[in-house]
Amino acid sequence: MIESVGVDIVEVYRIKKAAERWGDRFIDRIFTPWEINYCRSKSFPEQSFAARFAVKEAVLKAIGTGLNKGAKWTSIEIVNDELGQPKVRLGQSIREIIGPRKIIISMSHTREHAVAAAIMYRD
Repeated sequence: MIESVGVDIVEVYRIKKAAERWGDRFIDRIFTPWEINYCRSKSFPEQSFAARFAVKEAVLKAIGTGLNKGAKWTSIEIVNDELGQPKVRLGQSIREIIGPRKIIISMSHTREHAVAAAIMYRD
């Protein structure tokens, strides 16, 4: 049963500008090493970073707590399965907040925007 939905849209240039201004300090605060390696392997890494940022925001909205109760940006990791489909991997602090619920995600991007949705549900 669906319990909540979170949606977010990000302008790619804002993520690019933050990365240019703050460098690895920004990137390391928001993204996991796996996400950083994945995004930097792409022709346009700022689009991949923006899409993953949008997913993290959407997940936080679906959970409803924001970055409270011990949650960190890196507690939400976006990985790809063997077919390339993005999946969310949650750290312990987030799993404790949501309990038995699960989260599925979807994301997309253009050159200018990244959009994501997260659905929190119970089996």
